[in-house]
Amino acid sequence: MPVNPCLKCGACCAFFRASFYWAEIDEFTPGGVPAELTEKLSPQFVVMKGTNQPMPRCTALTGEIGRRVACAIYENRASVCREFEPAWENGIANIRCDKARITWGLSPLTPESWFDFNLPRAA
Repeated sequence: MPVNPCLKCGACCAFFRASFYWAEIDEFTPGGVPAELTEKLSPQFVVMKGTNQPMPRCTALTGEIGRRVACAIYENRASVCREFEPAWENGIANIRCDKARITWGLSPLTPESWFDFNLPRAA
């Protein structure tokens, strides 16, 4: 099984503002985004701490961008994070993913990024 290229990236978590509807936080939705990791953005929206600044980095992102990363709240992440599709994951380009990766000095993903070419050859 190929390694998901997102686990070696994290650029989107350190490039975009992650804002979402306030009712997604765990104070209102069981299993929601931990409220202590968010800040109020407007009467309707909250934002992940660390992402509403000129050099964003989500407070839930762990690891080193471009090497090995993880989301500390992956199972409870916001809809904006769940809906962000990496380039070519489902056969569709995503210029937003490309832009985040390029900003961090990473090459854009390709369709081949989703395949493991180190698998053993069939006999």
